[in-house]
Amino acid sequence: MSSPSHHYQQPLQQSVLDGHNSAWSTDLFDCFSDIPSCCLTYWCPCITFGMIAEIADQGATSCETAGAIYFLPSSLLGWGSLFSCIYRTKMRKLYNPNESPCEDCLVHCCCEPCALCQEYRELQTRGFDMSLGWRGNMENQKSAVPMPPVIESGMKR
Repeated sequence: MSSPSHHYQQPLQQSVLDGHNSAWSTDLFDCFSDIPSCCLTYWCPCITFGMIAEIADQGATSCETAGAIYFLPSSLLGWGSLFSCIYRTKMRKLYNPNESPCEDCLVHCCCEPCALCQEYRELQTRGFDMSLGWRGNMENQKSAVPMPPVIESGMKR
């Protein structure tokens, strides 16, 4: 399993410039392609959701706050999917993946763990290190310095 890159070629929040919809980088039911995130989502969906929400909100909401807000309706009423589908829509507005296989809220209501796993993988594919959160990723982006060109030493005719 490869780890996500910490060096970015383009600004993360502007990765889709042409306005055309694209496919998600992985299918909805590819949960087992990333076993660690699959397990995290299965046992602690509020943590996975918190990480997704922090990136989708571009740091305006912390992982902890989003996770706690998700936990309350999930544990008390079983309605976490109604809250999390909002963030799938936010991600689609930022990165332009298709609304597939069906509407965002329907995906979350029927397949909540799979939807969270897909969103998590999508952000990883787009270069985010989910463990760093929004600010950590932005710091990494700023510190990613392109390598200078290699210049041969000595004079040649």
